[in-house]
Order: sequence, then C-alpha cells, then structure tokens
Amino acid sequence: MEKATIIKLNKSFEESAYEQDGLEYWLARELQVLLGYTDWRNFLNAIEKAKESCKTTGEAVSDHFVDVNKMVKLGSGAERKQEDFMLTRYACYLIAQNGDPKKEQIAFAQSYFAVQTRKQELLEEHIRLKERLHAREKLAATEIELSKNIYERGVDNKGFANIRSKGDWALFGGNNTSAMKRKLGIAENRPLADFLPTITITAKQLATEITNFNVTQNDLKGESIITEEHVKNNKDVRELLGKSGIKPENLSPEEDIKKLERRVKSADKKLLTKKNKKK
Repeated sequence: MEKATIIKLNKSFEESAYEQDGLEYWLARELQVLLGYTDWRNFLNAIEKAKESCKTTGEAVSDHFVDVNKMVKLGSGAERKQEDFMLTRYACYLIAQNGDPKKEQIAFAQSYFAVQTRKQELLEEHIRLKERLHAREKLAATEIELSKNIYERGVDNKGFANIRSKGDWALFGGNNTSAMKRKLGIAENRPLADFLPTITITAKQLATEITNFNVTQNDLKGESIITEEHVKNNKDVRELLGKSGIKPENLSPEEDIKKLERRVKSADKKLLTKKNKKK
C-alpha cells in the first residue's frame, strides 16, 4: 500500500474517532462509509459476525457494541429513528477482520484498529507485515491448486517439486530452490518462500498462477511439458522485474514468516487486554 494512501486513510479514520470518559469509539454509520460499504444491511451482517467473534474470545459484547438510536430528518421534514452503534477499537477491529482484505480500506482498517498507538511509522510497519503474510498465503494456495491440477495430468509430488525447483531456477537467474536456500542461509527443510520479501513472493505467485491457468486452458500433460511452461512463465516474470532493476536472487532474506505470523497475532491480541475496556 502506498504511503500517500496510508496517510490519507489514517487522517480519515482519526477524524472519525470520538472520545467519551476517556474511551475512544467510532459510530457504525460512519465506519460503514470508511470501510467502503454502500448498503447498511450488508454492513449490519458484518457487525453481527463481529459480535459472534467477540463472544468466542470471552469478551462481553455489550462492552464493545453499544446500541444507539438517533432521530434523522427525512426529505418531507418528518423525523424517524435510525439504528446505529457505538463501537470500541476492538469492535471495529473485529468488523474489519470480517471484510475483504483486497479492498484498501479494509486492509488498512485491519492494521489501524490493531495498532493501539497512533504513531504513523508503526502503523505503516504493521500494514507492511500483514501484506507479506497475505502474499505468502496466496502463494501457498496457488501452489496447492497447481499441485492438484497437475496430479490429474500424470505428475506426482516428486514431479511437482522438480517443476517448482525449475521455476525457481528461471526466476532466480540460474539458482534453483536448493541453491537459493544455500545462498540465503535457509535450512533445507524449510520452504524458501517463508524467507522471501513480498515482491519475490508475489512474483512466484504470479508465475504459478499463469502456469496453472495455461495447464488447464491448453490441457497440458506430463512433467516435461508442464516444466517447460512453468520455466517460461518464471522467465517472463523475471524479465518484468528486471525492467525495474530488480534481481530476485540479490534481494536479502526477510524474517521467517512463521515468526512474523506469531508476532502479528500477538500484537493483534493486545486488543483484548482489560485495561482498554471501559469499566
């Protein structure tokens, strides 16, 4: 996510916050707009799911979702009662977690409400870490899909490993999977992608997605033919990266994705601490 987008969204979310007796809160009708929901009924479904999530954590729903009704004027000049909620930061976080992270507003909100400090640099870091986790999850899902697809076309697990290694060879300029692990100091029994930066994970995912599409579209069969297809797609992606001066094999490894996942989850769980609740 671009820094300018983060700054813009941060300003909008900050300006929509209220405070009462030392407790910050947001109004559901305003949060609906911030998160890009056009229909109140759809947003109400997200609120109900968030309430269920709140129950499973052992938190009292009434501490985080407070019903409020207000009178609004109609075009005729008459007034009617409108349903709304006062939402704590934790309630907003749960609502965001039930949204689609592919939408910028949702992805931002998931980090914004998880990071209790308002320091801009910490918010940016949290978003960056979440984006890397999301990219890794997408790659894993795409590789599983490809594995299932080619298994039906005469390629076993060993063959899939060979295809993937040849793809890495093409993407990393002549370094196959094992060579890249040695180069980056990664244990042989750990997945290479768990230590790659987001840009490289995304590159691998794109090449794999194209391979999966073409295998199905062109009814490709057999390890050698599918390997040829996967190598071509990884070379194409490498060429695209090269136009921006990026050589994947020269990028430094990043924090183990498993450790990162635990750290992000730990940070998110801090929202559950009692001290942040109104007594």
